[in-house]
Amino acid sequence: MPDGLYEQLVTRGLDARLRLPGETAVRRRDVDAADEAHVMARHVEDAVRRVLTGTRDSGRRLVIVNELLEKLAEVEDQVLDPPQQLMAIQTSPVPGVTTYEDVRPLTPLAEAALLTNTRGEPNLGSELKAELDTADEVDLLCAFVKWYGLRLLEPELQRLRSRQAPLRVITTTYMGATDPAALDRLVRDFGAEVKIQYDAQRTRLHAKAWMFRRNSTFDTAYVGSSNLSRAALLEGVEWNVRLSRVGTPALLQKFKATFDTYWNDPSFETYDPDRDRDRLDDALAEASGRTTHDRVTLSLSGLQVRPFPYQQSMLDALEVERRMHDRHRNLVVAATGTGKTVVAALDYRALAEQASHRPSLLFVAHRKEILEQSLRTYREVLADPNFGELYVGGTRPERWSHVFASVQSLTSYGIANIAPESYDVVVIDEFHHAEAATYRRLLEHLRPVELLGLTATPERSDGLDVRDFFEGRTAAELRLWDALGADLLCPFHYFAVADGTDLRGVSWARGRYDDAELAGLYTGNRARAAIVLSQLRDKVLDLGGMRALGFCVSVAHAQFMAQVFREAGVPALAVSGATSPEQRAQALLDLRDRRVNALFAADLFNEGLDLPDVDTVLFLRPTESATLFLQQLGRGLRRTRDKAVLTVLDFVGHHRQEFRFDRRLRALTGQTRRGLERGIKRGFPFLPSGCQIIMDRQSQQIVLENIRSQMGNRWPQVVAELRSYGDQDFRTFLEESGLELSDVLRNGHSWTELRRSAGLPTRDGSAAEAALLRRVRAVAHVDDQSRAETYARLLEDDGPTYGALGPVEQRLARMLYFSLWPGGALGSYDEALLRLRGEGAVRDEVRAVIDLAFDRAPHLTVDLPDRLQHVPLRIHGRYQREEVLAALDYASLERRPNSFREGALPVPDLDVDAFFVTLQKSEADYSPTTLYRDYPISPVLFHWESQSTTSIASPTGQRYLHGSSTKLLFVRHRKADELGTSPYLFAGPVSYVQHTGERPIAITWRLSHPLPGDFFAAATVAAG
Repeated sequence: MPDGLYEQLVTRGLDARLRLPGETAVRRRDVDAADEAHVMARHVEDAVRRVLTGTRDSGRRLVIVNELLEKLAEVEDQVLDPPQQLMAIQTSPVPGVTTYEDVRPLTPLAEAALLTNTRGEPNLGSELKAELDTADEVDLLCAFVKWYGLRLLEPELQRLRSRQAPLRVITTTYMGATDPAALDRLVRDFGAEVKIQYDAQRTRLHAKAWMFRRNSTFDTAYVGSSNLSRAALLEGVEWNVRLSRVGTPALLQKFKATFDTYWNDPSFETYDPDRDRDRLDDALAEASGRTTHDRVTLSLSGLQVRPFPYQQSMLDALEVERRMHDRHRNLVVAATGTGKTVVAALDYRALAEQASHRPSLLFVAHRKEILEQSLRTYREVLADPNFGELYVGGTRPERWSHVFASVQSLTSYGIANIAPESYDVVVIDEFHHAEAATYRRLLEHLRPVELLGLTATPERSDGLDVRDFFEGRTAAELRLWDALGADLLCPFHYFAVADGTDLRGVSWARGRYDDAELAGLYTGNRARAAIVLSQLRDKVLDLGGMRALGFCVSVAHAQFMAQVFREAGVPALAVSGATSPEQRAQALLDLRDRRVNALFAADLFNEGLDLPDVDTVLFLRPTESATLFLQQLGRGLRRTRDKAVLTVLDFVGHHRQEFRFDRRLRALTGQTRRGLERGIKRGFPFLPSGCQIIMDRQSQQIVLENIRSQMGNRWPQVVAELRSYGDQDFRTFLEESGLELSDVLRNGHSWTELRRSAGLPTRDGSAAEAALLRRVRAVAHVDDQSRAETYARLLEDDGPTYGALGPVEQRLARMLYFSLWPGGALGSYDEALLRLRGEGAVRDEVRAVIDLAFDRAPHLTVDLPDRLQHVPLRIHGRYQREEVLAALDYASLERRPNSFREGALPVPDLDVDAFFVTLQKSEADYSPTTLYRDYPISPVLFHWESQSTTSIASPTGQRYLHGSSTKLLFVRHRKADELGTSPYLFAGPVSYVQHTGERPIAITWRLSHPLPGDFFAAATVAAG
C-alpha cells in the first residue's frame, strides 16, 4: 500500500495487507463510540455498492439487497420487484388549495453536486426556480439582495406565498450593496420575514446560501458564491455546492443549526418597511461610506444598546462578585479598543434598573478625550442625551450628581472637599494609573457603594500590580480569543523562531530569570541580532513601511538592538523609563510617520501606549508573566483601516524547565495544556479567524519538550516549590505559585500528599484515605452557596448525623456521599459520615477545594420552581452526574449511579424527565457528523435529539411532546476536562416549542432561564 494519510475501517482483508515489512510505521486509532454508527454505515454502503455494481443481473441485485435487509430485521424496507423510486405525491387541485407545480430540479434530490454555470449543466437560477416551486419552507442567507436578482424569481416567489410556505431571509448592510426596494418587495409582495444585521462595523456575514425544506424530508440546499443578483444567478462564473439531506445529512444539519442560531440572534432584527426603511437607508449609507457617524457604541440611533455576548459574560461576572460574594471593589481587564467603557455604562444601567433610580456617579480619567467619549457612551447606553456633566479643562459641573472628571480637576478642587459618601458608584478608567499619588488619595478618601476599575494593563512596568487594590482579584476579564473572535482586535500571525541561545544556565528565582544575566547574554550578541533581522526580512514585505515595537531586557539591550538595525539600514530608536517624556512622545510620532521603523523598549510601553498603527511586535526577551505578555502583544492588536494583520516574532531559546511556555500559549489560544500539545503538532487549526501560530521545526521541538515536561512528572518541582514557600494554605499556595488546581489534583495526587511530601503537617487518616483523596476532584465544581455550606457542615469535626438532617439536607448528604463513593460501597449514609469523621486530612482538603470552587463560581444560581424546591439543584449550578442522580432520588444504597448510562432519565415519583447532553460527543478534535445533534440555538432555545429509537407514537415520545412532566436539561461541552470527568451545567427546566422527525425526534426546547453568556458563547454553532 502507498504511503500517505488514510481514514479506512480496518477489515480482515486490510489487516492482512497491513503486515508490511521493514521500518514502515502503521498508525491505527480506535473509532470513537460517538462516530461508530456513521463510520460503519459508510463502510457497509461502500461494500454494498461494490457488490451491486459488479452484479449485472437486476434480479440478483434485488435478492442481495432484500437478504441483507432481512438479516437486519428491516422487513418493511425490502425492495419490490422491479425496483422503482417514488417521485412525488400530489393532491389534486381544488378551489382554495394551491399545490406544487409539476416540476422538479434537474439535479436528483438525493444527490450532491457542484454547479459552476458551465455549458451542459443547469444554471443556478433555473435550479432555484424548481426548488422554490417544490419546497414547503425556504431559508435564504445572503450578504446583500439586488432588485435585478429578485425579479428573476418573481413568479416562483408568488407561488410560494400562495402555498403559504414560510420564507425566511437573513441579510446585512455589507458594503451598502443591498437594494432597499428589493427587501421591501420581499416583505410586502412575497410575504417573507426578513432579518437584517444593521451595524456595518460588526457585519462579517458574507455567506450565500439557500435551504429548501420539504415535508417529504427530501431537503436540499445550495451554498456558494452567488448573492441574490442577476449576474450571480445566470451569468457569473460562480461556484455553488448543492447539498442533500439524503446524500450529505451532516451538512444539512449544520446549515439548519447555523441559520436558526443567526435567526434567533438579537443582532439580526426583523425588518418592517413601514417602520424601518429610514433606518435601513441610513445603515446602507454608512456601510457604503457615503456618510459617517460619531457614535461610540455600535447601535444606530434610537435603539437600546445591547451587550455583545463577550460583554454580557463580563457583566455576569460582575454580578456574581457583588451578589454571591459581596465584593464591591471590582476590576475589569480588557484590551484597549474592546469597549471597556461600554461595559461600565451597561453595568451602571443595570445598577440603576435594580435601584429604580440612577445612583450618583463619579467617572474619573486622566484625559479630556477619554472623558468626552465616556460621557457620550453613557448617554447612548442610557438613551439620555442630557445625562452627566464634564469636569475638565475649565468645564465645571452644576448639579454634581453624575460627573465625568479628570483627576487633575478633582485635585484642583480638593479631594478632601468631596464628602466620602458623595457617590454611590465610582468608575476609574485606565486604572493602571491608580498608583499615582493623586489617584491613591482619591481611592483612600471616597467610600462608594460600588467601585469599578477599568484597565488593559494590570501589571505595570515598575513591578506594581493594580489588582492589589482589589484583594488580588480580577472580577471580569475579556480573554484574547474572545476579543479576536468578536472581531474587536486585529488578527495576529505569531511566529516562534529558534534563536540558538541557551538559557538553561541563567539563574532563576521567584518565578523569573535574572534580568542582569539575561542582559549579559543578549546585549552584544550579533549572531542573535542577525537572526532577528533575517526573520524580519523574511516575514515583513517592506521594512520601510513597518512600524515595529521590540521588547528588550535592559536599556543596554534596547540600545544595542537599535544600533544593529540602524547599521542594517532600518531606522530605529531605543527608549526606556530614563528617556524624557518629550523624547518618548517624539519617538512615537516618528514611528507613526515612519521616520523610524522600529522602537526598542526596556520596561516601557507595557501599558499606556496609544499607537494603533503598530503592525509588528518583537519579543526579544523571555516574558514569564502571561499577563505581561498579553499587555505587550496588545500594543499591536488595535484595529485600523489599513492594518490587515499584526506580525509577531517571538525568539525562542533553550529554556530552563521552570519556564512555562504553556502559559503564554494558553493566553493566546484558550486551550488546555493537553490541547496545546495537539495544537502545536497540527498547527493550531481552531484559532480565531485570520490568526495563525507558526513555529519553525526547532522552536516547535523546544516548546513541545517544555510543555511535556510541565504535563509530565512535575511533582518533585511542585513539592520543592511548596517547601520554599513554607506552611501556606491551599489558596495562598496556588496564588503565589501561579499553579492551577489541576496541577495538584490530577494523576491521583492531592494537596494532602503535597504537604506531606514537603514536610508540612496534616491530620491523620485511615487505610481508606488514599482512595478518598483521589475523589476530592469530584467536588472541584461546587458553585452554589447552599451546597457549599451544607457540604462544609457535614465535613466538620462535630458534623451532624444523617438522621439529624432535614429532607433537603439529607438529599445534599446523599449527593456528597455519591461524589466520594460513586460505587455506593457502604451500608448506610450514617456509616459514610462516620467514616469521614475518621479522615481529618480528607475533610480538610475537601473543604479547601470547595472553598476554592465556590470562590471562583462563574454564575449566579437560581432556585427551582416551587414544585421542585425540595430538590437541591440550582439553575446554572454545575453538577457531576452522581450528584444529579442522588438529588433526583435515582441513586440510592440499593441502586448505584453507574447503573444509569443513557442520556434521558425518567423519574416518575417526581414527575420529571432529566436530559443529560454532551455537546462534543466525539473525542475527536472535530466530528461533523455528531456536532449538530444537540446545541443551543439561542440563549433561550435548545435543539435536542431523543434516543434514535424513539418514535412520536411511543409513550416516551408522547411524554416528551405532550406530557406534563417537568423536563430538566443538564449540558456540558465535553466529557472530560483537566480534572477528569466534566460536570454538567444545570440549564434548568425547559418547555416544548416544536419538533421534527422521529427516531430520533428533534425537539426545540425553550429554557426558563437564559443560558449564561459565557456558556452560550462557547457552545454556539454560529461564528461571530
